[in-house]
Amino acid sequence: MSSVGVLILFAIVGAVICAKCRVPMGAVVFSLVALVLFVATPAGQGLPEAVASFLSTVDDSTTPALNGEAPAGSGAVG
Repeated sequence: MSSVGVLILFAIVGAVICAKCRVPMGAVVFSLVALVLFVATPAGQGLPEAVASFLSTVDDSTTPALNGEAPAGSGAVG
């Protein structure tokens, strides 16, 4: 597990090189590899749960506005 940091660094450097050379698919692939390697580390294990929590909060707050409902307890008249 100690070499994962080096692999993440090489993946980020590869993404930067691909972006500079205007090879977008290479940059995307290197970025995805870096993300997968980061999530595999102990420091990144909470990332999927944090993203899911954030998206759930955004969904909960935007659903009433998209359905045209007034928020509960807002005191809106109409």
